[in-house]
Amino acid sequence: MKRPRLPSREELLAFIRERSGKVGTREIARAFGAKNADRATLNRMLRELADEGQIDRRRKRLHHAGSLPPVVLADVTGRDADGEFLARPTEWDEDAHGPPPVIRIVASRRARSGEAAGVGDRALIRIERHGDEETSGRVIKLLDRAKHRMLGIFRGLPGGGGRLVPIDKKQLGRELTISPDRTAGAADGDLVAVDVVRQGRLGLTTGSVLERLGSIRSERAVSVIAIHAHDIPHVFPGAATDQANAARPATLAGREDWRAVPFVTIDPPDAKDHDDAVHATPDSDPRNSGGHVVSVAIADVAAYVSPGSALDREALRRGNSVYFPDRVVPMLPERISNDLCSLRPNEDRPALAVRMVIGADGRKRSHTFHRVMIRSAARLHYEQAQLAVSGRTDEMTDPIAVPILKPLYAAYQAVRRARDERQPLDLDVAERKIVLKSDGTVDRVIVPQRLESHRLIEEFMILANVAAAESCERARVPLIYRVHDEPTPEKLNALREFLATLDISLPKGAVVRPDGFNRILDRVKGRDIERLVNEVVLRTQAQAEYSSENYGHFGLNLRRYAHFTSPIRRYADLIVHRALIRALTLGTDGLPDATDVTTLSEVAANISATERRAMKAERETADRLIAHFLADRVGAVFDGHISGVTRAGLFVELDETGADGFIPARNIGDEYFRFHEDRRAFVSHSETHRLGDPVTVELVEAAPVAGALRFKLVRHAQVAAQKTRHPPRGQRKFASGAQSRGRRR
Repeated sequence: MKRPRLPSREELLAFIRERSGKVGTREIARAFGAKNADRATLNRMLRELADEGQIDRRRKRLHHAGSLPPVVLADVTGRDADGEFLARPTEWDEDAHGPPPVIRIVASRRARSGEAAGVGDRALIRIERHGDEETSGRVIKLLDRAKHRMLGIFRGLPGGGGRLVPIDKKQLGRELTISPDRTAGAADGDLVAVDVVRQGRLGLTTGSVLERLGSIRSERAVSVIAIHAHDIPHVFPGAATDQANAARPATLAGREDWRAVPFVTIDPPDAKDHDDAVHATPDSDPRNSGGHVVSVAIADVAAYVSPGSALDREALRRGNSVYFPDRVVPMLPERISNDLCSLRPNEDRPALAVRMVIGADGRKRSHTFHRVMIRSAARLHYEQAQLAVSGRTDEMTDPIAVPILKPLYAAYQAVRRARDERQPLDLDVAERKIVLKSDGTVDRVIVPQRLESHRLIEEFMILANVAAAESCERARVPLIYRVHDEPTPEKLNALREFLATLDISLPKGAVVRPDGFNRILDRVKGRDIERLVNEVVLRTQAQAEYSSENYGHFGLNLRRYAHFTSPIRRYADLIVHRALIRALTLGTDGLPDATDVTTLSEVAANISATERRAMKAERETADRLIAHFLADRVGAVFDGHISGVTRAGLFVELDETGADGFIPARNIGDEYFRFHEDRRAFVSHSETHRLGDPVTVELVEAAPVAGALRFKLVRHAQVAAQKTRHPPRGQRKFASGAQSRGRRR
């Protein structure tokens, strides 16, 4: 039989350009009849086309270079001659693909008042293609309104009126003047929202106070700033609250009775909701000698939040809970999150549970899902569980250490072996936690110690998430995946050039896998460049997100992965719960039959955006708290390391607090410094300052409201004298503590 002919370069380009839907190596091979033996040649041709800029690789799929994905984040930039709004993608590589495409926005008849896009807004847009005609799109969700409104601190003037000090770092120095008749009764120190009335060519821009949001002197003011700056919904609508208050505890009807299974919850000591419980026992099946049975029970939020209800609509709008040092903005009302769905010890609670059979080698052999009623045997925190297993029990853990905790840790030891063989990306990045005093000010910043108990819970949750994705796929029920793309060729080339300056090679054209990065990290472990290389490898990675299409999780080195284990605080998990209920016929409250991949792709784009919003708000709140903490120490010196290098200057992270600040290029030193992008460094005749380098800096300015710090480099001869003049605060202390629940994989 005649061997199938491989496509030419022109045929490949034509196929990718004309194909609608998913396009990958598998689809190309199938279309042209390529055999497995031809895959290597086909992949080489595709790599060459990608290197030449003819095609792009996005999410392990191929598309013609310069085209837009099905859902894109875009900015509304103006109107056309017919008055229709035009938008451009927020992220676009002009060097590679030329000017960004113009997207004509198609008005939606279903849009309610206040939801229509306007010039200056940022929105999620679903792209609609019509042959070779211009690109059009439909607004899925508005994310940011045009900046006609500013947030800031009102500073009263003696003669009446006042000025607005902006809270945005980018707007520092751009104060607004507010006339006496436009203050809306604002007092000095109030956090206010201001309408920008006029931007004069001379003098300050004027504004009018729209809303007083509270006093900056309040102990909770810092998180209030972030909530309002990012439009995070924080007040539940009456209908959602009424529905939550009217909810009654689930019964045993339609559930398996697992109340005799001694589940335990292991969480941080300050956790208010407990949505996951674990149990393990040796497998009694002789065919699985040395194996284990691990059960993970997750709060059954789907039993209380039905699709399309007021609670469901508000949960989707929020997307996730947001965690600040002084408060939590929950995705669901406390009646649901902290009461009915919290797996409290010795109380009946509904759960969706997965029972997983683990081999002696740590690999999952099989799993089954069950809708159950459980009764947790104990609520533990991480350090408490760790101490109990090591023989230091307390009143609570003494009776459960041997029968309950020992089997859990034995199962984890097996799972860890499989994890080590899988080789997920193993970056060493410290997580800091801010501990507050009762008045809301910073008491200390701690680096929580990573314990085996943290890793135990993390690995069991990963196993459960994989099982959830597998079960939904097997039943052909759509779901939302947690996905993480491999690094882009551009980032890999930049990493390759950087590593070459350290005499570390990253072969060009090699298949990129997490274990390859791990080998690089192992080579520098314990060396003075360890922090530097970890930082650069981290920045090479793509950002994890949610998607209705599966392209795997690169960081975890998993082919399929879905968030299932935290439906109290993540909407994605609630979708997966409903998908499992529908797939396995576990009830009537599963994913509606009409839900398809298109619908879920819009949900995935929305909750990916709310997750990024939450991360930014949490990061800015930490910056503001630490800037307040350091505001009275201007002139003090600190040890830190360079966390970023740009043409404008150096970003520095302080070792003691994790605070970030900036050194403008003009303040780096007296010599002439040249910026080297490939080396991530500023270089002079006698000095080099590069990413990851240790530095000593002096605090020059602190802007607590904006969370901004400005430093200057201190030469070693100056350090001792300045540290003597500005001794560290006596109450600042550091200690190990529980791991934050904010980890996002």
